[in-house]
Amino acid sequence: MINKLYSSRVIIIQNIYSQSTNPEAKLDYKKSQFKKFIKDVTEGTLEREELINQTISDHLGSDIDFKKTDKILKIIVQAAVFELLFKHNNSIKVIIVEYLKAAEFFLEKSKVKYLNAILDKISRILRKSL
Repeated sequence: MINKLYSSRVIIIQNIYSQSTNPEAKLDYKKSQFKKFIKDVTEGTLEREELINQTISDHLGSDIDFKKTDKILKIIVQAAVFELLFKHNNSIKVIIVEYLKAAEFFLEKSKVKYLNAILDKISRILRKSL
């Protein structure tokens, strides 16, 4: 059985990717119990992209280079960092686990492991500083 919250993160990743490839396209949020969550994270990540990227650069500069990083991996990291920064009701463990499960749809196993290390490191830094 598919976890609805985990599948909502797949939708978030798809929405952000869609906007990055076609910024003029209007995002259509389908009716679901997680519609508000999906919309908040998608739009929040897109609106705060500069802040998120700067945060990633400040804390993970030696671990990830966004100029050379796969677009999907970059989007997943950005969405997860948005949640770590602005969705304080979501536990770190849930954020990481759900994005790792969602990443399995888009990334090969070695990149999912790399993503796990990146999210684990930045989550400890960000939530400690908040």
